[in-house]
Amino acid sequence: MVLSVDEQHRIGAAINTVEERTSGEIVCVLARASSDYLSYATAWSALLALMVPWLLVGLSDLSVRQILLAQIILFTLLFVITSATRLRFWLVPRRIRRAQAHRAAMEQFMIRGMARKHNRAGILIFVSLAEHYARIVADDGIAEKVEQEVWQGAIDALLSEVKEGRIADGFIVAVETCGAVLAEHFPPGGPKDDLPDRIYVI
Repeated sequence: MVLSVDEQHRIGAAINTVEERTSGEIVCVLARASSDYLSYATAWSALLALMVPWLLVGLSDLSVRQILLAQIILFTLLFVITSATRLRFWLVPRRIRRAQAHRAAMEQFMIRGMARKHNRAGILIFVSLAEHYARIVADDGIAEKVEQEVWQGAIDALLSEVKEGRIADGFIVAVETCGAVLAEHFPPGGPKDDLPDRIYVI
């Protein structure tokens, strides 16, 4: 398990504590990976398997049937290895992994109901472990009042803890930082769109 039940409860408690001081909302999401990237495992396996006949024709006396069998076996082995291990993440260009993680963060922002808040003061704290990616997505109401450097500081603190294996501590630091910003610009009062005080592990 990426986070223990106790660690998830600690994060939920931190969210609850900071939200008592603001009308804003914070939601945390931890993704093991933003995509399975199986299409890349398939593509690389197929590409390497397609090269086999050219090598075997020139370097062996195997029959066409034997060469095709070798090609099928190689494709199957490569696909099993790349799809069942972390190797498949390294087959994907870093730019594409980051784009996929960014897309996943935006999807989670919508799925978790952050964009439906009346005061547009919702914040999503998103981490995708496989891509080594973290992002804070702030709705328009708070984003227009806060410089990007503030969010970057929270992300840096979060990633610093995550790199040391302290994922829960990283989220708690980010929650407290974002909570202080929300409390400054959106103090408690008025209707509140209560979202669950928890971290979603996907």
